[in-house]
Amino acid sequence: MRIAFDSLLAATQPGGGGTALVDLWSQLPRGLAPLFRPGVPDLVREILAEINTTIPALAKPAESAIGKSILEGIHRAILQFLDRLADPSTPQDHHAQLFRDLGLHEIYEDPILDVLQTAYRVGARVAWRHMAKIGERAGVSTATLCLLAEAIFAYIDELSALSVEGHASARANALGTLERRRRQLLDGLLSADGDPKRLPLPRLAESARWPVPHQVVAVALKPAEDVTDFPSPSLDPRFLVDLDSAEPCLLTAEDDQFLLKQLADELPGWRVAVGPAVTPAEAGNSLRWARRMLTLIDSGELPDASVTWFEHHMSALWLLNDPFLVGEISERALAPMTGLTVKQRGKLSETLLIWLETKGSAPEIAAMLDIHPQTVRYRLRQLERLFGDRLANPDSRFALEVALRSRRTVPVDEDD
Repeated sequence: MRIAFDSLLAATQPGGGGTALVDLWSQLPRGLAPLFRPGVPDLVREILAEINTTIPALAKPAESAIGKSILEGIHRAILQFLDRLADPSTPQDHHAQLFRDLGLHEIYEDPILDVLQTAYRVGARVAWRHMAKIGERAGVSTATLCLLAEAIFAYIDELSALSVEGHASARANALGTLERRRRQLLDGLLSADGDPKRLPLPRLAESARWPVPHQVVAVALKPAEDVTDFPSPSLDPRFLVDLDSAEPCLLTAEDDQFLLKQLADELPGWRVAVGPAVTPAEAGNSLRWARRMLTLIDSGELPDASVTWFEHHMSALWLLNDPFLVGEISERALAPMTGLTVKQRGKLSETLLIWLETKGSAPEIAAMLDIHPQTVRYRLRQLERLFGDRLANPDSRFALEVALRSRRTVPVDEDD
């Protein structure tokens, strides 16, 4: 029987039985396909039973969507395999989508992919066992059966790859949809303009998988000028992100302080400015202050740092927010020192600001300035002569401190 069947197989090989072909499928005799076709219904039942036994997650009712998909997948996989055995050149593209679609199912809200890979291996093992038994009874040689086993597992790898492809494609689409929803939510929060009624619908926040917190913090971003090439960062999903616009930004909960502190490491080559904590409806205001800090860093009026925090620069931001008004206050408040030299104005201004800030004694101020206490006393007497009663007036002292702080924040170039 073996000799007769092997002779039949050799006769069905293209070009005769001794031709060595590179393609695995072309090395298998065409006579195998009709040998296995009558047993297809039994093989389908065997594979389904084994899958139901060994993979409980796939033991679904036959009428369920996934149950129907699995049954159809088993049946289609076997027929496609036999078609390829009969003619390796047979087009298979019309079968591919089914196996891509198998990767789209979910089981107990978990992706099916890992379970499906196991099912493919179980199916391959059962199919090999079934076909080997039929082949041995029909007298198929051991060498041919070994080639058949190799073909089965190579074929299963193809099907598995199709399901992985389908799963990856679906995941990419889902992530794209999620990203669009998160961007819509970010735009909605930033455009609320302080009006809670203009906040995005809770349904959008839920679909964006970003529960809106009680307080938010906006972050303005800018690539450093000397950085021309940097990877697109993958940031924590707790951030709502816009890195594609002309003025990139982030939004996160105010209590995510650890995430905010890690931004310098997560965004190498970017300037990062963290705005004030505000209500969600005021997120746009937080972003405006964050962007204001970036502008002041660019102009040199705020120091450049890996992360710049609003809370560390509030006084400077206030003083720099209206340069004209601060200039008018300074000109009037510091008018008594107009006749002094630049050097004299500098020393007296330094001493006066520390006195206004601390109300310290001469020895205390001297220690801060690293000078002799007698020098401080001399300067304080000069200041009393120049400003007189203004030093005792709260409004005048406030104007003096504003003027001196503004000049410390933005030094004024003066000629002798």
